[in-house]
Amino acid sequence: MQAEKHRKLKVKRKAIKIVGDTSRVITQIHLPDKKYRSHKIIQRILSLPDVQAKKLMAGIMADFSGRHEDIEHIFQRHFNEVKKHLPRDTTLSDIQENLIGAYFTKEYSIESAALFNPSIVPHPDQRHIDKGSLRFVMSLRATGEGHISSIVFRSGVLDRLNRFHFDPVSDFVETPDLQLDRVYKKSVFRHKLDEMGAGNEISTHILNQLPEEFTCNELIEQIELLGAKPQFPKTIQKRTFEILRWLADSNYEVSFHPDHRISERVIFPVSKNESRGIEDARFVRFFDNDHKATYYATYTAYNGITILPQLIETTDFIKFNVLTLNGKAVQNKGMALFPRKIGGRYAMLSRQDGENNHIMFSDNIHFWQKSEIIQEPEYPWEFIQVGNCGSPLETDKGWIVLTHGVGPMRQYCIGAILLDLEDPSKIIARLDEPLLAPHEKEREGYVPNVVYSCGSIIHNHELVIPYAMSDINSGIATVSVNDLLDSMRRVTS
Repeated sequence: MQAEKHRKLKVKRKAIKIVGDTSRVITQIHLPDKKYRSHKIIQRILSLPDVQAKKLMAGIMADFSGRHEDIEHIFQRHFNEVKKHLPRDTTLSDIQENLIGAYFTKEYSIESAALFNPSIVPHPDQRHIDKGSLRFVMSLRATGEGHISSIVFRSGVLDRLNRFHFDPVSDFVETPDLQLDRVYKKSVFRHKLDEMGAGNEISTHILNQLPEEFTCNELIEQIELLGAKPQFPKTIQKRTFEILRWLADSNYEVSFHPDHRISERVIFPVSKNESRGIEDARFVRFFDNDHKATYYATYTAYNGITILPQLIETTDFIKFNVLTLNGKAVQNKGMALFPRKIGGRYAMLSRQDGENNHIMFSDNIHFWQKSEIIQEPEYPWEFIQVGNCGSPLETDKGWIVLTHGVGPMRQYCIGAILLDLEDPSKIIARLDEPLLAPHEKEREGYVPNVVYSCGSIIHNHELVIPYAMSDINSGIATVSVNDLLDSMRRVTS
């Protein structure tokens, strides 16, 4: 690292551009805005003569069965959601059930608006690849109609020359099986309610009826019992019920088919707190003290009004646990976990105040109480705010952290700092100039003048940076790690 002279860095932008595909669609249940309309729609369907219903269903299957792997299963699932609107003791044919399911189904193009804010980690399976190559998993933020965000994946191999070989992207997209009835610990649940300012005599009453470990269904049962025989003012009781359900829905588990391609998997918003999107997942491969790898991702759940930091946990990118992050220090966006414990504690970067880079430590990955500022805006290209661009990367010289800075005209640039290996609250070196700034071909998009990343990797002595271009699509840049370190200015405390 040079003390005075700044070396002009050679950053290579690859020709690859990762763009959204409007043909990649998922199915969703499609309910009318007023409940009474469901009954009327069903009655119209049931009034069709058998011959006409059969012909209509055949046309639907011809148009849509090739777009989804098991569309009849989808129709049956959605039929089961609305069959409560059927007259009692109604007997239906298979065609009528599927037809009702089809009318209450819609397609949603998950990548139609944008595919951006990528992160990249080594794939859990590194078998059967050439020496010097690395199989990777890339996550991206996909947005569709209404700018609702979800998490999608790509995979492939980085060869010994850091050339990208992406696996073919599947024509199908799979929404996972959802497991909401997970087990909650009463003490943790109560702690989170208190932290949210929602702990009161009503929540205490309900929790007191539950065992130390309880399921979502057990919680709902107690809510319904109290709702049927109110013991508290109804307005406050109703609000407390909403918060209890909201918190329970924020913790869930999704599972995908293990024999399907990773590009078929999409983590789409399922709980109310993320109804307007899952934003900016920062994945990291984390090694525990026994060198066992677990993949974590922090992301921001958005419901159109407020945000909630969440944590994803997986070992195989097939089964994902989604959990709330707790504590006074879990505020704002941009949490980025270190890939191992430091001094026996978890460590995470954050941006508590929307302006400065913070660091925090915890004995429990789910609870974060205190943070401290490690970087404030210093240069004109970051005068508005600084933040991280993904989890720190370990080298023998220190932790490389890609940062983002916001300057004039809301231009986002990517910079870099180096943290001390043993005490990452200390910045020991930094770039004075941006590593990446949006050039002419990267300026246009949903949010102009932005380059941004949610996570990079080091492979074959190069820093490999997948990055978003103006919130619409993504590209890849590389830079020599040694050149990057040599170009940094040493910071003296």
